[in-house]
Amino acid sequence: MSTSRTTLQDVGAAPGAGVLETRLTGLNREEFARDVWARKPLLTRRPSDFSDLFSTTAVDELISRRGLRTPFLRVAKDGATPPESTFTSPAGVGATIADQLDDTALWRAFADGATLVLQALQRTWGPVADFAAGLSAELGHPVQANAYVTPPQNRGFDAHYDVHDVFVVQIEGAKRWLVHEPVHPDPLRDQPWTDHRSAVSEAARGEAHLDAVLEPGDVLYLPRGWLHAAEAQAGVSVHVTLGIHVWTRYALAEQLAQAALAALRDDPRMRSTLPLGVDGPDGELDAVRELLIAAVTKADSAPLFHRARRGQERPAPLGPLAQLAAVDGLGPDTPVRLRAALEARLAGSRLTTRVGWLDFSEADLPSVSRLLDGEARAAGELGVALVGRLLRAGVLVPAGE
Repeated sequence: MSTSRTTLQDVGAAPGAGVLETRLTGLNREEFARDVWARKPLLTRRPSDFSDLFSTTAVDELISRRGLRTPFLRVAKDGATPPESTFTSPAGVGATIADQLDDTALWRAFADGATLVLQALQRTWGPVADFAAGLSAELGHPVQANAYVTPPQNRGFDAHYDVHDVFVVQIEGAKRWLVHEPVHPDPLRDQPWTDHRSAVSEAARGEAHLDAVLEPGDVLYLPRGWLHAAEAQAGVSVHVTLGIHVWTRYALAEQLAQAALAALRDDPRMRSTLPLGVDGPDGELDAVRELLIAAVTKADSAPLFHRARRGQERPAPLGPLAQLAAVDGLGPDTPVRLRAALEARLAGSRLTTRVGWLDFSEADLPSVSRLLDGEARAAGELGVALVGRLLRAGVLVPAGE
């Protein structure tokens, strides 16, 4: 039996309309892709109620009770970011690590007009983590979530652009956004706005493409490169930014070149020494160029792409105690499913995931293939021994989890 590659795309995503349509834009995926994605900003008034996602209560709990460390929070005021030592300290007996958040120092900074930025909420706040995972599955690009907490009439950052797309979700209060057209369209990740500081400053003084006040429930989409600055209005403003770390054709080109160069290492002609006394590349470039073009033409960069993709996000949370209970209580009627966000791919007899790879016998491959749709199944339907192996590997989880 031969098994062709099977790709798991959206395990864990809701069937039908996803969060892009039902909670962020009101547009279905096809409409958003055709008319908006990577092209222009989009302001959507109150497409959803986000009280389940984040709140001021969540801000207080994360800062004062969760024992967060840097870099899960940073502070900004008037475009400047103070040293981490000004808002961190040891947390007392049994928690003497020095870079834990100091809630008193943060309160003083906030009262003095600083914006508090809670970073990587997809790792620290469950509702945001689930939302970000669903959006990432829909878009096919990694998603990071930050919260920006700004005192009244204050601004954390001057006009700038991001090197990733964003959805700005206003949670509490109101914030005025000034958006200007790009000075460097579609910047790559190593092309920050500071490389174009003077052009950004000049453009920000011109007429805005969009000047709007976001209120609770409003959502603003900005493609990477669009200039923006925001200022809280009369009250405290809390918004969550969903950063889309988009894949680019340049990234694919890098991977293709890497695959080609790896292949050329095995070519004796490329490893050969240049002539004695060579004083420049001119006499050799034509031959090297010909070999390089041939290598690029034959190169398969897909393994590098999938490896990078697996490394950019984490699988769905795994509770060790629930997992142990599932292993200990495993029987033919035990319901299990594939762990969400594993980026699982079956090629031949090997299953590759974000938690490692496993090889299977020909007899097990049909059961493994069926698991890739993410549906819950009884262990007896798949084979109890196979299910036990996959539970121990963290690939399967109890279906109720």
